[in-house]
Amino acid sequence: MLFGRKDRNPIRIADKQVKEWKYTTCGYCSTGCSINVGLDEDGNAVATQGVADADVNRGKLCIKGIFEHELFKAAGRGDNPLIRSKPYEEDFKETDWDSALDHMGAEIQRIQQEHGKDSFAIISTGQLLTEEFYTLGKLARGCIGSNNYDGNTTLCMASAVSGYKRSFGSDGPPGCYDDFEHTECLIAWGSNLPEQHPIIYWRLKEALEKRKFPLIVVDPRVTMLAQFADMHLPITPGTDLVLMNSLMHVILAEGLEDREYINAHTKGIEEVEACVKDYDPITASKICGIDEDTIRNVARLYAKAGAAMSIWTMGINQSTHGSDGVVGINSLNLITGNIGKPGGTSLSITGQCNAMGTREWSSCSGLPGYRALEKPEHRKEIAEFWGIDEEFFPKKRGLTETDIFPAIETGQIKGLWLVATNPMTSMPNTARIRKTLEKLDFLVIQDAYADVETTQYAHMFLPAAVWAEKEGCFTNTERRVNIVRQVVKPKGNTKPDFWIFKELAKRFPNGQKIHFPETPEGAFEEMKQLSKGDKRTLDISGMTHDLIEKSRGIQWPYREDDHQDDAVAKGNPRLYSDGVFQTPDGKANLIPLPFINNNEVPDDDYPFWMNSGRVVEHFHTRTRTGKLGNLNKFSPTPYMEMNPDAARELGVAHQSYVRLVSRRGDAVVMVQLTQRVPRNMVFIPFHFHDCVNRVSLGLLDPHSRQPAFKQCAVRIEKVDQQLAGELNAERRTY
Repeated sequence: MLFGRKDRNPIRIADKQVKEWKYTTCGYCSTGCSINVGLDEDGNAVATQGVADADVNRGKLCIKGIFEHELFKAAGRGDNPLIRSKPYEEDFKETDWDSALDHMGAEIQRIQQEHGKDSFAIISTGQLLTEEFYTLGKLARGCIGSNNYDGNTTLCMASAVSGYKRSFGSDGPPGCYDDFEHTECLIAWGSNLPEQHPIIYWRLKEALEKRKFPLIVVDPRVTMLAQFADMHLPITPGTDLVLMNSLMHVILAEGLEDREYINAHTKGIEEVEACVKDYDPITASKICGIDEDTIRNVARLYAKAGAAMSIWTMGINQSTHGSDGVVGINSLNLITGNIGKPGGTSLSITGQCNAMGTREWSSCSGLPGYRALEKPEHRKEIAEFWGIDEEFFPKKRGLTETDIFPAIETGQIKGLWLVATNPMTSMPNTARIRKTLEKLDFLVIQDAYADVETTQYAHMFLPAAVWAEKEGCFTNTERRVNIVRQVVKPKGNTKPDFWIFKELAKRFPNGQKIHFPETPEGAFEEMKQLSKGDKRTLDISGMTHDLIEKSRGIQWPYREDDHQDDAVAKGNPRLYSDGVFQTPDGKANLIPLPFINNNEVPDDDYPFWMNSGRVVEHFHTRTRTGKLGNLNKFSPTPYMEMNPDAARELGVAHQSYVRLVSRRGDAVVMVQLTQRVPRNMVFIPFHFHDCVNRVSLGLLDPHSRQPAFKQCAVRIEKVDQQLAGELNAERRTY
């Protein structure tokens, strides 16, 4: 293998000689793969390989990771700060960093003085390094002071966060990848690992080959994972909660629950028992589309397994019942005693590379280290640590991302700062978002790429360094903190986000009072101090950057007392193994969850369900992967999966174009005929601009405020093929 060579001879890869390998962590999904980037004699990145002794990926990489080194020289990168007074009417002009940050600081303060402190909003990302998140949180909460500060993780992980907090009293996935090695039954709810998280799927597949156990996939579409499963439950979209309640109905009615665990470690069982009585398998089957015998069979398999686990991704989270769905999964595991033990867990499969880092340290939903604005003791603690007046903090969380945009519509918010996020592709109902962005007095885009779609509405563009042009940590799906080392220097005049945040802070009065460390490692030391505490699960006080690299990642909690200078640190693989939860009384909450059907469902005018999801070649809005030929060539254009029988009825041919229409808008898309979707459903990858989110509904979950991307109703119209191709090309031209 390439990794681990001790000689100094160059390694030839595709006619390029690798003279040096540099360790870092992949910057795409949340799997958290350790990688080595190969540099040639001129210091150019020419190859990427998996790290063999890293527990997460064990030398493996997906197609995105294999070509990740090409990002450093990808097209569309920014170089210098850009500024203009009026989008559309003026072209951008280059400026220097001091002038740009002076202007940005002055504009933010002007808007706040004229319209109130919360009239300027900030939306960040799950793509930054954790030390950058901490520094942005310090800037946003301690210097700028707007309460309208959130991350784009509201679009992907907010329901998981909300559900964990409601059930366990705190965010944080309780399990790990090692649970695949110990489980005796696994249900995947709306999760298509082979395309979403290929390396996690490989870990699951390896476990299945060693020790056979039932794999059950709940998904309305025949995904790749469903094809490999023992049982596929093609559920009616948006009704997962009905199936969960029915599974619990069977388990409780047949006495299959772990009553000893329930009595010792949970509260609320009586209320849950009363609720699920209404969800007998016969009644539930008529709502969720899964037959009654299958419901009983799955319930018995899960409850009788010595250890059982559930995983889920956006199929649960991106729903009007997303938070309830997560609580339902947690409750299913709690009543069967499957929390905190090997093979027994409810494990959310996180989306972005550092969505966990923003949840932990960005202060988007509160204050750093899972602290809440609503708690006076937390406000006092952080104010004293940062050296500011605690009254500067708001006393409750402000607007989420999905509520910030309507507040721009109504004039409550006049200025917006977008950090590494692209709402013109990622937000539902993009026609509405377009009009919303046009109303802003001041829009700042901070991104590695100047050509992101949202930049066309911006007054200022700040060019940021990409991924391994900087240093810091990511936290993956299983709470493993891993290190990103600087592989190459930032391109041109781009700057690390960490530098941008600490320099902008100097433009605000509190920025003169608060200490901003000069290095990411200095910020990490502050985070370590704030993580300490006997009852805190999020404790990283025993970690250092060097120890993290040596260990190929460490799972929190990893406390000072755990630290051994001469050992490779592993951390703690599971939370709540002692049965003590982060609630006031230490018991997990079992919560009754009656189903309210507020989905937009097909009707005579809009007879098809529309579903959306990922393809393996692309990541999110294709800001990066769309520029890499070895990825884009496999999935270069949007397409729609459609059932051949439904297509025949409408006279739609394979690879023809159709017009997809909802109550919100339309999109022109190429058709791919396949039996992977039922006759009344279509599926479209969400990565492409001016496509799926032109028609999506995005109705919000009441707890998490996450949009329901997965369920809406559409109709399909035949169109002139030449005109459709021209229209598609025009829409994608920027």
